[in-house]
Amino acid sequence: MTRVGKFEKVSFEQFKAGMEGICDDEQALKEKYDRIQLPTRATRGSAGYDIKSTLDFELAPGETVKIPTGIRSSMLEDWMLCVFPRSGLGFKFRLQLNNTVGIIDSDYYNSDNEGHIFVKMTNDSKEGKTVSLKEGDAFAQAIFIPYGITEDDECEGVRNGGFGSTGK
Repeated sequence: MTRVGKFEKVSFEQFKAGMEGICDDEQALKEKYDRIQLPTRATRGSAGYDIKSTLDFELAPGETVKIPTGIRSSMLEDWMLCVFPRSGLGFKFRLQLNNTVGIIDSDYYNSDNEGHIFVKMTNDSKEGKTVSLKEGDAFAQAIFIPYGITEDDECEGVRNGGFGSTGK
């Protein structure tokens, strides 16, 4: 099996910035930061690395939550990290990522925000089901995927930011 990437925490300062407006108590933030769990696979055959929530949250149908994960990932060039909801949560509650699939590019790691991965999810239940998750519960999964480029690709752009930064 090819080893293509590595998960690590962002700095406390970056995590704190991501949690602004969600949790502003410095001591509580430090404790929460210390509890961040890096993504892991549940079994040897698992493709996805489970991402654990840094928040307790409850989502009624139609509600949305943005979760600063406190993690980032380095990876080989020509690889990307795709983020999906855990299949069980999608199946039971129609829990969906707002951008359908999160695509983390290999150069995102070096961004101003340290490559901090955020996951924004919506409960799209058509059956009136409320989703309740606790800090530390797995809610999303990340899968490393190789990608190719065209023969005539001459891109020289450099990333410096998160969502929408390559369109600036």
